[in-house]
Amino acid sequence: MVKDRVAEGFEFSPARSLYNALGITREELHKPLIGIVNSYNEIVPGHMNLDKITEAVKLGVAMAGGTPIVFPAIAVCDGIAMGHVGMKYSLVTRDLIADSTEAMVMAHGFDGLVMIPNCDKNVPGLLMAAARLNLPTIFVSGGPMLAGRVGGKKTSLSSMFEAVGAYSAGKISEEKLCEFEEKTCPSCGSCSGMYTANSMNCLTEVLGMGLRGNGTIPAAYSARIQLAKHAGMQIMELVRQNIRARDIMTKEAIYNALTADMALGCSTNSMLHLPAIANECGVEFSLDLANEISERTPNLCHLAPAGPTYMEDLNEAGGVYAVLKELSKKNLLNTDVMTCTGKTLGENIANVVNRDTSIIRDIDDPYSKTGGIAALFGNLAPNGCVVKRSAVAPEMLVHEGPARVFNSEEECIKVIYEGGIKAGDVVVIRYEGPSGGPGMREMLSPTSAIAGAGLDKEVALITDGRFSGATRGAAIGHVSPEAASGGTIAYVHEGDIISIDIPNHSITLKVSDEELEKRRAEDELLKKNVSGYLKRYAAMVSSADKGAIINK
Repeated sequence: MVKDRVAEGFEFSPARSLYNALGITREELHKPLIGIVNSYNEIVPGHMNLDKITEAVKLGVAMAGGTPIVFPAIAVCDGIAMGHVGMKYSLVTRDLIADSTEAMVMAHGFDGLVMIPNCDKNVPGLLMAAARLNLPTIFVSGGPMLAGRVGGKKTSLSSMFEAVGAYSAGKISEEKLCEFEEKTCPSCGSCSGMYTANSMNCLTEVLGMGLRGNGTIPAAYSARIQLAKHAGMQIMELVRQNIRARDIMTKEAIYNALTADMALGCSTNSMLHLPAIANECGVEFSLDLANEISERTPNLCHLAPAGPTYMEDLNEAGGVYAVLKELSKKNLLNTDVMTCTGKTLGENIANVVNRDTSIIRDIDDPYSKTGGIAALFGNLAPNGCVVKRSAVAPEMLVHEGPARVFNSEEECIKVIYEGGIKAGDVVVIRYEGPSGGPGMREMLSPTSAIAGAGLDKEVALITDGRFSGATRGAAIGHVSPEAASGGTIAYVHEGDIISIDIPNHSITLKVSDEELEKRRAEDELLKKNVSGYLKRYAAMVSSADKGAIINK
């Protein structure tokens, strides 16, 4: 066992004396040591229940003959960080989480790991760490939040941000805005739509790293505690069989995840996180691959913000496994891949039933014949950009209009709130990329303000930053190369015509090559003065099309 290098033999007597100081008995040291990565904190609603999840996992590990040992991981609440400097510190934590988990595990010699994440960067960060460490590993998340209810209708965090836009546009009262504040987020858990946290927790099931229900059982349900106990017990089986993370997260499993992503209508942030996870697994991943898989994968779910259904509804309909069962009917998945159950994906879904085709469409009756995400290419984004196609109104799938150019999110949001954006405009927010931001902020505030003002079917937004999974509309992010690297987006001028054709994967700045060369010679790139961790991150991070990974 791995822990033998720190717990056996006379030369490790000093280590055993320190285990003794922890109150760990000799009997416990003779069992496999299971590291439990607990992301609990008191600032993220999706993490406030992780202390209960952790205790349940510990009990499961002990019941199955292991010794559980807990250590922490950090997490940022994107909703609280949104719209200010705090959002620069969200994506960058993904690598801090992966690095710090690697350090803790390598320093202490665990035999297996149970990862307990929930919110946006916490899940992919721990998946990256799992791939690096390549130990027997299983995931159990904190689960999604229950939907809120305002005026008899279900709501989620995207409803709250759009209410701000509606209030700013004079469409709702301050009293109504306060009602949204009080009722939109009614419980612990990751926000209740198919946003980034829930997207990644669902994809963890598809990757084979989490048990059934990991992505969909609501945080407030007792079944979540039972799931945690089962995860604690199952890690001991993985240790006994020596089934490791990269035995599960294979190329085929990652392609399965991308396929399910398209069917579920996941957040565009998955186009940052799946490449980063694939990179840790030694698997090639490109935006071209995303389009290739999207073209043959029907979109089966319209969860908020794309539609009026929520994670609790997906759970009742059969969850992620029911979506996979539909996809398997057209042989769109590799069902021979190993999973953390110790069985293949095919065995896991063999007897699964889709219990509600209004939530999970039948494979022969999809919302669309193509997947929920599209990558676009053209002179404005030579290396690509991404859009959540399933959340775009049909009339905005093809759009052409004048550029309204802003060098930061703050500049843009001020003009939107002042009523300065008009129907037909193409809003461009630049210098918000991985390096130029730095940190690649999410643009939920501007997109929600546009939607709240009733312009989401008339205005497009393009950025080298990124969008929350809560964003809907023609919101195109991850433009690569980014402005700070001299990408074309840095040379867009106010009033330039931009043409968007999502079905044909095209995005074009209608400016001649000669004019662009002139601008490259004359226009100066914006340089930001940053310090601390952000300065290091900006110097090392890759472009968005590569997953905003830290370059080796």
